[in-house]
Amino acid sequence: MKILTALLLLLSAGTSLAADRYRIDPEHTATRFIYMHWGLSQQQGKFEKHSGWLELDTTNRSGAVELQIDVSSVRTGTALFDKTLLSSAFFDAERYPQILFRSTAVQFDGEQLKQVDGVLRIRDTEKAVSLKISHFHCRWMLLYLRNACGANGETTIKRSDFGMGRYAPFVSDEITLSFDIEAIRE
Repeated sequence: MKILTALLLLLSAGTSLAADRYRIDPEHTATRFIYMHWGLSQQQGKFEKHSGWLELDTTNRSGAVELQIDVSSVRTGTALFDKTLLSSAFFDAERYPQILFRSTAVQFDGEQLKQVDGVLRIRDTEKAVSLKISHFHCRWMLLYLRNACGANGETTIKRSDFGMGRYAPFVSDEITLSFDIEAIRE
C-alpha cells in the first residue's frame, strides 16, 4: 500500500509540473497586418485561417507557442489586392503556403505573460521577432467544458527582410503584425 501511495504521489507531482497543452482555436484567432498606404492612411489586411498549439506552465513561468497561418486566407477587402499579395511578388503562396511562428522564449511578469520571443518564417526567410503581449488570460470556459487561454500581441517587421519590399517606401516597408489568439486545453 505504501508503494502504491508513493507511486501515485510521484505521478501526480510529475503531472503538476508539466506544461498544459492547448490547441489554437481557429474561430477565435486572427492575424492582422497594418501598413501605411502611399502616405495617405494606415490600412490593414488579415489572415483568416490559423492552426497550432501552445504549451503553458504558469507555475514555472514557461511555455512554448507554434502558430501556422494559411497564406491563401489573406483578405484585404479587395480581390485584386488579395491576388497581388498571393503572387510571387509578395507571399508567393503557391511555393510558400504557410507563415510560421515558433517561440524560443516566453517572459512573464508575475503570472502575466508579457513577451514571446521566437522565429517568424515568411516565404523562405526566418527572422527573430519579439511579440509584446498586451493582454493574457486563462480561465475555465463553460462552452468547451475545459480551460482556455487568450492573448493579444504585436510585433513590427520590415517587409523587405522577407523578400516582399515591392513599392517601398510608398507603401511602408515597416508593418505591424497583430495577433489575437485563443487556445483550448487538450
